[in-house]
Amino acid sequence: MGIVKISDELHEELRKASSVMHRSINSQAEFWIKVGMLAELHPQKTFNQIIADLMTSAEVSLANISTDQGNSDVR
Repeated sequence: MGIVKISDELHEELRKASSVMHRSINSQAEFWIKVGMLAELHPQKTFNQIIADLMTSAEVSLANISTDQGNSDVR
């Protein structure tokens, strides 16, 4: 593992985003770096397509997950 120097402003944004996404600051930075690299390699893909590709490569099955946004009741 290496050390990457970033601005205080970017570190603060990482801290806030990591809190919302329930990731460590390092995990959030790694996620942003990975998505950014994939976006540069595949500029024709949307963010959602990149995330779907990452899910597929991790063998996450999205077939059984409902896309019904209106049904948010938890019982």
